[in-house]
Amino acid sequence: MNSFGAFLRRRFGGRVQRVSLDAGFTCPNVDGAVARGGCNFCDNRSFSPSRRVRLRQVAEQLRRGIEAVRVRYDKVAGFIAYFQPATNTYAPVDQLEEVFELALTIHPEVMGLAIGTRPDCVPESVLNLIERLARQSYVSVEYGMQSIHDASLLWMNRAHRHADMVNAVDRSRGRGFEICGHVILGIPGETREMMMESAEEIGRLGFDAIKIHNLYAVQGTPLGEEVLAGKVSMMERQQYVQTVVDFLERIAPEVVVERISGEAPPNYLVAPQWCLDKASLRREIELEFARRGTRQGSLYSPPELLPADRPVPNDLTPESIRVEIERRGRLPVLKLQG
Repeated sequence: MNSFGAFLRRRFGGRVQRVSLDAGFTCPNVDGAVARGGCNFCDNRSFSPSRRVRLRQVAEQLRRGIEAVRVRYDKVAGFIAYFQPATNTYAPVDQLEEVFELALTIHPEVMGLAIGTRPDCVPESVLNLIERLARQSYVSVEYGMQSIHDASLLWMNRAHRHADMVNAVDRSRGRGFEICGHVILGIPGETREMMMESAEEIGRLGFDAIKIHNLYAVQGTPLGEEVLAGKVSMMERQQYVQTVVDFLERIAPEVVVERISGEAPPNYLVAPQWCLDKASLRREIELEFARRGTRQGSLYSPPELLPADRPVPNDLTPESIRVEIERRGRLPVLKLQG
């Protein structure tokens, strides 16, 4: 695999670690802009206003995160400020610029940003901002694709279609920032062939990086309740290993693989328990590559229309989301520094 750690060492000349930050954003499928309830696998208690007002300020989160990494690792060349929870482009543009610029400038060893978001939350105003930031620093935008199948997105309560993903990626390409796609394997109702169709879409759209997650359930979520009730089952470990290797064989060798499994705190995880042992799971995936005599990209076929030749479409950001990003007043919940 073209692993993320190796990619960062090549780019920055040493170990670079991400520091997860929570600026208090919410999501448009939580607050009613496109839906309510959020994704069925997500613990939406993390978006409650009472929690947001108690958030550590972003600057303090970053300092503490860097200190924690320093304790764990002897030699770290730098850090990436990772805006991870919720939808991190779903706020007024001037506030997005303020919080992103803070993260890039508050500490001299911060080398870039990673911004997790949804494909329906990147109007041109947001992409233009991220493009400007990418001129001075490394920036990765992580889009939650999850699946190319609309029936799966509906089951998750994503409240967007795969067409929104295509639109976002086609408008993001060539702007100087990394485009990373999240994919979930093991969604109920998806066959192996359907999951391989998602793999092939990575090449058609021209992602720079991917994160692969197994579907897992945590307490306090609709999915967790369905798993406990026996209505939904999780993919078995060996099936997941086989499917990940099948998936990666169809991904271009230059695509950076940032993650190959998901995890949750043990006290909150409902299932599957096997995803807690990430190290042995990775070894099994590597052994399966060795057993087959293959590697990432062994079965990759370039698309007939190369990503660079795809036309740039019109911005299809839903109006209800555009209003929240471009025309409402400043949010009171974002916590920067005192």
